Amino acid sequence: MHLSQLIGGGVILREGEIAHLLPGAASVYDLAHAAISEGRPLAELLAAAGQGEAVDLAALAAGRKLDLPMRHPEPARMYLTGTGLTHTGSASARDAMHAAATGGPAPVTDSMKMFRMGLEGGKPADGEVGVQPEWFYKGPGTEAVAPGQPLTSPGFALDGGEEPEIAGFYVIGPDGTPHRVGFSLANEFSDHVTERINYLFLAHSKLRPAAFGPELLLGALPADIRGTSRILRGGAVAWEKPFLSGEANMSHTIANLEHHHFKYACFRRPGDLHVHMFGTATLSFADGFTTEPGDVFEISAAAFGLPLANPLAAEPAETAPVTVRML
Repeated sequence: MHLSQLIGGGVILREGEIAHLLPGAASVYDLAHAAISEGRPLAELLAAAGQGEAVDLAALAAGRKLDLPMRHPEPARMYLTGTGLTHTGSASARDAMHAAATGGPAPVTDSMKMFRMGLEGGKPADGEVGVQPEWFYKGPGTEAVAPGQPLTSPGFALDGGEEPEIAGFYVIGPDGTPHRVGFSLANEFSDHVTERINYLFLAHSKLRPAAFGPELLLGALPADIRGTSRILRGGAVAWEKPFLSGEANMSHTIANLEHHHFKYACFRRPGDLHVHMFGTATLSFADGFTTEPGDVFEISAAAFGLPLANPLAAEPAETAPVTVRML
């Protein structure tokens, strides 16, 4: 079962090949809170809603009519966050990137140390707490980009590159309990050249927009996700590589990653929406590929339905500092 949203309002439910509007549903956010309020599973609430007009989901996507699969009505109350070094191969990709910057092999990096910590303690037994992962902040809901819309690199950026990931969507209930609504494809757009200069620039490299959708997968995340990340240039494939996700390909459980995000009380504020990305091991930058404005990032995986595609745009280079005005 998958949900998607129309730009301007309206929710689409897809089961198998059949997609239809949900009568009376304005947003997935409203549906999630209704399920919490009524104390019943979201799938049960959706089944009771009935079926509206049938729609051609692929045509809507091609016409750029689909929004994020879930938004908060107040963008400042939507948090975009994530974690890295969670997938098999993610540390080697990061190490290779940093080794290229220094001109050769280096001592065991902090990235590799953290990755090994995940291998040793990222999948605790039920009821136990595992090792905490790397964590980063992307920005508020204003930085969430809908399918088909451009991912814009800021004027001070040194690079704009894709990261194919899976994201979880969570609403916080009235009592402070996080509720997972579902999962979607994500492009955790980053500046890898800045990150390569010094690992401590990671936070700077992540403060960029990110894209999500088009469809929200309800229920549990499949254990073995096999997808494709590609970059199109002039309509032709310029770079392509498979990517893996799901717990079978990760050094952490989803539950452990969720715990270490929501253990912070400030992330359990009733009514807030969190979109949390779970990391990747596949980057075109790690293969030496350089993106250009006009390139189209396309991320696909069968479990998530329609692919997520976004063109790359770039703001003009910035030549003057931001000036703070004294009051």
